[in-house]
Amino acid sequence: MSSGKTHAVYLRLRELIEKMELPPGAQLSETSLAERLEASRTPVREAIRQLSHEGLISFTPGSGARVAPISLHGVRTLFEFRMILEPAAVRMVAEDGRTHPELLTEFTEIAGELDAMTERIETAPHAELAPPFHRLTERFDLAVTAACHNEQLARTIDHQRGQSARLLEVAHSATQRLPGSAREHRRMCRAVLDGDAEGAAATLTEHLSRTRQVIIEQLTTGISAGTFDVEIGPAT
Repeated sequence: MSSGKTHAVYLRLRELIEKMELPPGAQLSETSLAERLEASRTPVREAIRQLSHEGLISFTPGSGARVAPISLHGVRTLFEFRMILEPAAVRMVAEDGRTHPELLTEFTEIAGELDAMTERIETAPHAELAPPFHRLTERFDLAVTAACHNEQLARTIDHQRGQSARLLEVAHSATQRLPGSAREHRRMCRAVLDGDAEGAAATLTEHLSRTRQVIIEQLTTGISAGTFDVEIGPAT
């Protein structure tokens, strides 16, 4: 991104897609987006190009740009990919933390907040705890890639973060998932702090597998109810 304005447009457009304010399959007009984002068409065009490289926008012959559809096949393949990459990264962080404790400062803070939150999660209203919990899980994910010594691995994980964020909006709609996710993140964080590399990797794999299943269940229910526009087969 060449300018602050262009980057701001990119971030805002990505947020609209991730939060599904621009739903899967929505047609994207440069003119309409420029008006909505109070920007000229040039930064909008650049933002669309960048987001197409990240898989959040697709181009259809004769129709132009649209928000990339969600497919059940795409969910499965994305999470298969994540279950290869992310456990490897958290394993490295836990191993490195044994000899470089300065890498663990952020994890120590997150663990403390998770401990406090887990005590309330069974009784507090979902609407009250869900937003801060989801921000905390994002901090954990970012802490892993920030502390991972393999820069290529960290960049690859970060590159698919936009697609994952959009699907997590679906997962977060399943209110019953929150307590289990909190327990999994607490175990992951403690394993990293204890230098238990295999335990951290195994718990992260379990977490991703369960999250994938919840997303598929939510999407399948949404297909029946007409809530989500989801492709059954591979996305084109």
